[in-house]
Amino acid sequence: MEFFRNTNIDFLGWKWYFLAFSLIFSVAGVLSMLFWHGIPLGVDFKGGTLVRVKFAQPPDDNQIRAAMDRAGLHNARIQRYGATANNEELISLEQKDTSEANLDQGRDLIVKALDPNPPQGKKDLDNVGRAVVRNALATRDPLRLAPQEYDRIAQQILDFRDNQQHGGVLKSIDELQGVVAPAVVDALKQDFFTSGFNARGGQIVGPQVGAQLRKQALLATLYSLAGMLVYLWFRFEMIYGVAAVVAVFHDTLITVGAFSLTNKDITLTVIAAILTLVGYSMNDTIVVFDRIRENVKMMRRESLAEIVNRSINQTLSRTILTSGLTFLTVLSLYLFGGEVLDGFSFALVIGIIIGTYSSIAVAAPMLVAYQDWRTGRSGRGTIGPASAQAGRGKVGVKV
Repeated sequence: MEFFRNTNIDFLGWKWYFLAFSLIFSVAGVLSMLFWHGIPLGVDFKGGTLVRVKFAQPPDDNQIRAAMDRAGLHNARIQRYGATANNEELISLEQKDTSEANLDQGRDLIVKALDPNPPQGKKDLDNVGRAVVRNALATRDPLRLAPQEYDRIAQQILDFRDNQQHGGVLKSIDELQGVVAPAVVDALKQDFFTSGFNARGGQIVGPQVGAQLRKQALLATLYSLAGMLVYLWFRFEMIYGVAAVVAVFHDTLITVGAFSLTNKDITLTVIAAILTLVGYSMNDTIVVFDRIRENVKMMRRESLAEIVNRSINQTLSRTILTSGLTFLTVLSLYLFGGEVLDGFSFALVIGIIIGTYSSIAVAAPMLVAYQDWRTGRSGRGTIGPASAQAGRGKVGVKV
């Protein structure tokens, strides 16, 4: 199946536009990483506590950040979680120790920062467990029941609070009218209040573990690039490997820059997506290079620029089919995969577009630029596949 046949698009004629496009997005990403958002590493790499907070009303990021600062949590990171209508935020704190107790401590710090002046002597019904509610009701004993009966009532209250409609947050204790007996509601009002938010879920990673993961992620990316360079060096020529690695580095830089510009966390799943893109982009580049190698042998009287243009046009239909279908798949993941796959699918969406673009607009033109440089330096330039040397000299394009 082919979308295009015998196309004759002058891709190299657009090389300066391609260069401008790449420079704009690369520089924007670098500036964001250096001066604006930095590299937004997730809790996996920085270490610390990550807590998801559900609000009864639409939250204001600036107000939340100000509340964290007033509580002394100056390095807290605040990020919208899920759809805007869900009224949820992710708040991460830097923390040196790792244990379940420290996770609870981090959650308590966030709760105290968001509600620094709770009613004296009362507990927050939005942020307590069943045991606290049961014990308070058993002490008040509004229904004159055995203590174990209040365990069932406490579970009933929390089930109502945590159902899909309320999502763990009650705007008022009066919402329990009709769910439990009026005497129970009156007893709850004496010991509890509602803050309008619920700090739930969470994970904690130690800074030493985070540093190790960061180092391993960087090494994995560098090793993959080095391996690709060596592979292309032996299969084609050194310049082919350099051009492909530069194109992949270009893809990685723009993808990471996109995360910085949008202030999305880079987690381990994002690193997995980036490594996937390294292989995907390299494969697409190799397809173009392989066609260039074949055409170099058959079109010896043509200039390298003409050969490169012809090769890109010949592989264009294949590129659109494979990249287009892959893009539709990852776009579906991004749109419907939910918050868990958001970072992973976002990296793939950006990477598929940029990886396909760089194979045509970055890697292939570098071969022509290299030949032009050699020609200007020595008056004669040759680029050809190393495999074409078979005792009769190197087959290539001579200028």
